[in-house]
Amino acid sequence: MELVIRLEEGKDYQKVEFLTREAFWDLYGPGCDEHLIVHNLRKSPAFVKELSYVICDRKQIIGNVIYTLAKVRSENKQEHEVLCMGPISVLPEYQRKGIGSRLLEETLKKAKDMGYKGVVIFGNPRYYGRFGFENAKKYNIQTDTGENFDEFMALELQEEGLGGIQGRFHIDKAFEVNEEELLAFEKGFPYKEKNFREK
Repeated sequence: MELVIRLEEGKDYQKVEFLTREAFWDLYGPGCDEHLIVHNLRKSPAFVKELSYVICDRKQIIGNVIYTLAKVRSENKQEHEVLCMGPISVLPEYQRKGIGSRLLEETLKKAKDMGYKGVVIFGNPRYYGRFGFENAKKYNIQTDTGENFDEFMALELQEEGLGGIQGRFHIDKAFEVNEEELLAFEKGFPYKEKNFREK
């Protein structure tokens, strides 16, 4: 492999949506909606274009990561800006080869250099724990419904970057998927059978 990591460009959008669909298809249930989420996030003011990166094997795009702005809102309505990472996608034939890790390490470093305080995600603790993510309850951050669980994680990018930031985590509305919109969006992609993927 000859890997190159670079900023995503407008001409990459359709290819990235296709690879996102391939990466997530049948992963959490029949079909997926992550490719529509990526499509809609790019149209949102929360989209951080400077942190949207692709990784290529020679000229083929094989992975992508997206970051968006999010808020942690305290009980007294004080808001703190943090990053939300994801979706992060790698073509199935390139998975488990360190591709996603390369993307994540590179972009987390860039986010730190840009001065962002921290990142909050929903993800696998065994995977993301390797990059320093910890349960968000350590920072007194809860989901928008006031919950905490192992997959709800946070990472400080600056020293004490999440110190004093506490409250409920609110992500962009582009993460909310409308079923009718998804069905219409799917018509622009090759047909794929929906199945339950064996774990």
